Formats: sequence, structure tokens, C-alpha cells
Amino acid sequence: MGTLDEEIRSLGIKRKYGKKALLFSATEEARGFFYVLAGEVRVFRMDEKGREIEVVRLQPGDFFGEAAVFATGQFPAFAEAIKDSEVLYFERDAFFRKLEKSLGLARFFLSLLAQKCLVLNERIEALGLRTVRQRLAQYLLSHCSGDRGCLIELNIKKTELARLLGIASETLSRNLREMSQNGLIEVRGRSIRVKDCAALRDELSS
Repeated sequence: MGTLDEEIRSLGIKRKYGKKALLFSATEEARGFFYVLAGEVRVFRMDEKGREIEVVRLQPGDFFGEAAVFATGQFPAFAEAIKDSEVLYFERDAFFRKLEKSLGLARFFLSLLAQKCLVLNERIEALGLRTVRQRLAQYLLSHCSGDRGCLIELNIKKTELARLLGIASETLSRNLREMSQNGLIEVRGRSIRVKDCAALRDELSS
């Protein structure tokens, strides 16, 4: 690990969360942020009717919650451990004191926040400008290689995939069924075979 990584890690406090445990809730004061060491964490939002839209899934090596600490002071969403997970927790005030004294640390987090802005813009574009069918096609293509007979084994439930795409489970099922009827894919449980990647790519330009 590099010197900067060691410097950052030295500021963190290890925390463990069991499966389904909440790391934070929406509107909760952002007193610190997190870094995933092991396991998996999902960030999601919820409307007044309790419907969830998954914002992102976080793997080991991912920071999260830092934008709220730097900007709004409140978490805008919920964070939940998908499986038993271990994180580093960075307390806000202690981190800010260190940040004031370290130019390298400041540059690192400016770069991190800039990258997250780009990813967020892409996510907004995908949700706002693409149809449901195009979002699904993009997801399948991102997990597929080649032009003939790609087999994709979903490592998440279809309800979780629907949240990730920002749609209802019924809408996902309908689009999978329509794609199957159109001869683009074949669905068996959590296995999805893409029959023609080129035809699926054409969906994105239609």
C-alpha cells in the first residue's frame, strides 16, 4: 500500500456489521464516512410508500458517505450491509483536523469526490434519459462478452436488480419476458443467456 493509503487508514476505526444491519439512515447527521474492508454494502433511497430505489452497491475498496460529510451534513439515503461486512469509520471532526494539515490528503479527496460526481452524472443520465428496456440492455451488456450465447449468472435477486435499475419488480419481469419473446435473451431462474449481443447493443441506439 502507498504512503497516502496508510495515512488514511490510520485515521479509521474498524467496525463490523451483520447482514441487514443499517450503517446509517436518511436524514441522520453525517458525523463520519466509511470505507469497505470486507463484505458488501448497498445504498438506497425510499419514498413515502416505502418503495426502494437502489443507488449503488459498494465493494471492498469503496468509500461512501464522504459527500454528505463534506457538503450537506446529513445522509440523503440509507446504507445497509448485504452480508456480514467490515468497514473503516472516519470520524468527521478528527478527519477535518488532519485534512487541514495534509495537502496530499486534500488532493486525494478532491479527486475522489470529482470521480464520484462523474459516476453520479452517468447514473442520472441512465435513469433519466434511457428507457427501462435500455437500462436493462445496458446492464446485461456490461456483464456479457462476445457476440453469441453469453451466459450471465445473476449474483443478486431479481428484486434487487429492479432496485438497481430504478424500476418496480413487475416492470423488470415484463421487460425480461418481452426480450425473451423477441428472441434476444433466454431466462432460467437467475441465469440469463444473451442470444445475440449485437442485437442487444442495437437496443441502446433505438
